[in-house]
Amino acid sequence: MTTKFGLIGGGVMGEALLSRLIARAIYQPSEVIVSEPQPARQAFLQQQYNVTITTDNSLVFQQAEEVIFLAVKPQVFSAIAQELADIILTEHSPLVVSILAGVSLEQLEAAFPGLPIIRAMPNTPATVGAGMTAICLGAYTHAKHQQIARQLFSAVGEVVEVSESLMDAVTGLSGSGPAYVSILVEALADGGVASGLPRGIANQLALQTVLGTAQLLHESKMHPAELKDRVTSPGGTTIAGISQLEKAGFRSALIEAVKAATLRSQELGK
Repeated sequence: MTTKFGLIGGGVMGEALLSRLIARAIYQPSEVIVSEPQPARQAFLQQQYNVTITTDNSLVFQQAEEVIFLAVKPQVFSAIAQELADIILTEHSPLVVSILAGVSLEQLEAAFPGLPIIRAMPNTPATVGAGMTAICLGAYTHAKHQQIARQLFSAVGEVVEVSESLMDAVTGLSGSGPAYVSILVEALADGGVASGLPRGIANQLALQTVLGTAQLLHESKMHPAELKDRVTSPGGTTIAGISQLEKAGFRSALIEAVKAATLRSQELGK
């Protein structure tokens, strides 16, 4: 069978995508080749997904006809680009999809001249199929490439398309956002413990409250301010809590966190 999908880098995010693509039968195991340097990881991926495993990145480029998915650390990008520089693809032009933070379309297109390229920024909830991915399209992409990228990332969550100039802001919001939300959950649980709840129950209450609220907002399409107003009764407990959040600059702290992470992403990109 023809090899259609090539994955360079079999780490956490690469595997998250691979597992869902195979589970949804978007690709059969026999259509997939994965390049991974670590022997233990190679053995695991081969056993778990029954895909072809190699340590040769150039083999992935030569064999995968539809998509090459780059899921390595940004620091090793230049080494991989040099390794692949001499490969001339005559019979096929695979779509190159990169999730390398800070590596621009310009850099990717210089490394893989003439190939259609899509740059993407997924986040860690992709590992449980609840990710948020932003994509931006390179110069040689067409509608079919956009469709392929949407299909890939829809397997691990939701997808939006943005211009590349907004990718740093995406990094600051959804890329770094799971850390902010984790702190929120932890702080809520700590508040519960401070108010007398056992740790286990406080953790469960905090986590399910955040999960349920997000699900309610998602499914109802309600504006967050509307839901907040519905929970807030005159002179009640919720407005007393909100008053303290406002006093502590909670809202402003989150806004500034996103802005700071965006700025840092811009700096790293240079």
